[in-house]
Amino acid sequence: MRSFPLNRAFTFLEPGPVILVSTAGGEYPNIMTLSWTMVLDFTPRFAFMTGPWNYSYRALLKTRECVIAIPTVDMSKTVVSIGACSGAELNKFEKFHLTPKEAKFVGAPLIKECYVNIECRVVDHIKNHGIFVLDAAAAWIDDRRREKRFFHAIGDGRFVIDGEKISHRKIMREKLPEGV
Repeated sequence: MRSFPLNRAFTFLEPGPVILVSTAGGEYPNIMTLSWTMVLDFTPRFAFMTGPWNYSYRALLKTRECVIAIPTVDMSKTVVSIGACSGAELNKFEKFHLTPKEAKFVGAPLIKECYVNIECRVVDHIKNHGIFVLDAAAAWIDDRRREKRFFHAIGDGRFVIDGEKISHRKIMREKLPEGV
């Protein structure tokens, strides 16, 4: 083994997939791109990290709700471009020709073009780390989409695309929650 720069170690742990987070509460709904996410348990409870540098941060604190939308690889250039501009300056739904759809339980919109949308409520904000803990209220999937592969940020401007899947469900059967 060789030594590896510690400041690049995160590129091996960068979780995925890259997500879009929609919020409401401003002049128009907003979208931000994130890749620092985590699953906390099977309830379903999730978390992501963001801070005051993102326009959506204020809406998350104010409304305490959002939608996590999971785009597929065919949307990757759009998703990265969404993250390269600010909702303080433009309506990202209009700029990137995305369709907001009314959610059932939260004020933030679903994103029609995304494969998966998860309506969430903020249940905790760990301010000193910028972590928002979320409980899901509803989940939606568009099975009609042909492209179903997600993409994952490495953290240095490159991305990994989902590929072959393997199954070890027989080994894990006793550890999986019922219905999974």
